[in-house]
Amino acid sequence: MFPRDFAWGAGTAAYQIEGGWQADGKGPSIWDTFSHEKGRVFGEQNGDVACNSYELWEKDLECIQQLGLTHYRLSLSWARLLPDGTTQHVNQKGVQYYNKVIDDLLTCNVSPMVTLYHFDLPQALQDQGGWKSPSIVTLFDSYAQFCFQTFGDRVKLWITINEPYVCAKLGHEDGVHAPGLKEPGIAAYAVGHNMLRAHAMAWHSYDSFYRPKQRGAVSLAINSDWLEPLNPDCADDVAAAERCLAFTLGWFAWPVFVTGDYPEIMRSAIDFQNKKLGFGGGSRLPSFSKDEPAVLGTADFFALNYYTSRKIKPRGSCGQVLCMKSDRDAEEVLDPSWPICGVSWLAVVPCGLRKLLKYIKDTFNNPAVYITENGFSQVGPLQIEDDRRSEFYKDTIIEVAKAIGEDGVNVRGYFAWSLLDNFEWADGFSVRFGLFHVDFSDAKLSRAMYQSGQEYAKIISKYKSSQSR
Repeated sequence: MFPRDFAWGAGTAAYQIEGGWQADGKGPSIWDTFSHEKGRVFGEQNGDVACNSYELWEKDLECIQQLGLTHYRLSLSWARLLPDGTTQHVNQKGVQYYNKVIDDLLTCNVSPMVTLYHFDLPQALQDQGGWKSPSIVTLFDSYAQFCFQTFGDRVKLWITINEPYVCAKLGHEDGVHAPGLKEPGIAAYAVGHNMLRAHAMAWHSYDSFYRPKQRGAVSLAINSDWLEPLNPDCADDVAAAERCLAFTLGWFAWPVFVTGDYPEIMRSAIDFQNKKLGFGGGSRLPSFSKDEPAVLGTADFFALNYYTSRKIKPRGSCGQVLCMKSDRDAEEVLDPSWPICGVSWLAVVPCGLRKLLKYIKDTFNNPAVYITENGFSQVGPLQIEDDRRSEFYKDTIIEVAKAIGEDGVNVRGYFAWSLLDNFEWADGFSVRFGLFHVDFSDAKLSRAMYQSGQEYAKIISKYKSSQSR
């Protein structure tokens, strides 16, 4: 049912688990700055210490081994490796830390999947304009090449940028993620564009200079809900769902996998709003230059982060204001039959993952797919016996198996989010996604396996033993 070399993984990200925010020469990141500003994060919490994985890596490795993972997804802190964001100054203590993590994983027969950028831009680069500035592209490429050169002899699965949609929209349109900018209808499209340009340049660098020797694979992690029309017989609902998919999944997948440009449906919707609101500043959705490395074909696999699903109907715009909401003109509806887990946005819809995988197969030329994030949150009182999350993992893996066996989707791996309870961005520590509970009230930050962790370990063990027969 699952291919012999299927990747059974779990994921984390540097800022969410490492702590050590000023340790050993690390530079500040935009999340250090953002979380230290009053009113930005639940309970004025921050990632200064988080799970303290910078000092407690061996404890994390024990967790990884207890689960029986074949793969572990981690991210590198750009500011820990290059404190001012440039290769002019390399922090050797940061290099040593990640060398140890990678070497320890390989010693335990666990393959690392390494993300170069998971939301935590060096503050020094934000001060120069951050992702809004076109010059970020070559800076990212230099950082990427530094990482390929330093770790690529051992790392064979790379993610350049995690969830560019979230960085662009939540960080530059809604202002609820670092760097906390609210520049609706304009900044997010510029940021998304520079992220795609940066990804493409880094992929081409890998392809030209490192792939011949290192033989790894590079992609970017695209997040998307499964989106379907509220009423499949209503043409307006169908059109709204298509538009909504274009503005989320299509925004980043279409240029990379289909045409080398944004979905036409997205561009025409934005241009329509420009005309309607009398915006005279040219197209707000940038165009790719023929003089730059092509973005088309710059993914060796499709990396998908999936959490939930929505039904879609047309919205009607948010007043006479330029914003992504009015560009998209779609309203998301929760099906009342879907249970909510923890946070209000997370409706549990495992069958939505199967539908999305089939859509990816049909739309993006049947790529190899890694599910790089998928999880179930807990809020309120701690439940170590987390029955609902245990059921969720069982149900989800069954849907992935159907996508492979019945729909013919080339799924190569599944990474649960997350290995540990951690700093969940603006929600701080109030939301728990871990397969292991971390006791943040205990100075030792002790780790304890949830029942769902035991369930996931059983699933892995079952399929690994059937694969080896």
